[in-house]
Amino acid sequence: MAKKVIATIQTGKGRHYAKVIRMVKSPKSGAYTFKEEMVHNDLVKEFLTQK
Repeated sequence: MAKKVIATIQTGKGRHYAKVIRMVKSPKSGAYTFKEEMVHNDLVKEFLTQK
């Protein structure tokens, strides 16, 4: 099923977006969680630098 999703993202307007995964540390427990989003290619660096 993953192949189908990737194939549909690569066609049309989907190729202008990237799936970005960022590791975020929880202030309460100190554990790390992962935040993932679909971000436009022009905004990837901004997404990764925000806290």
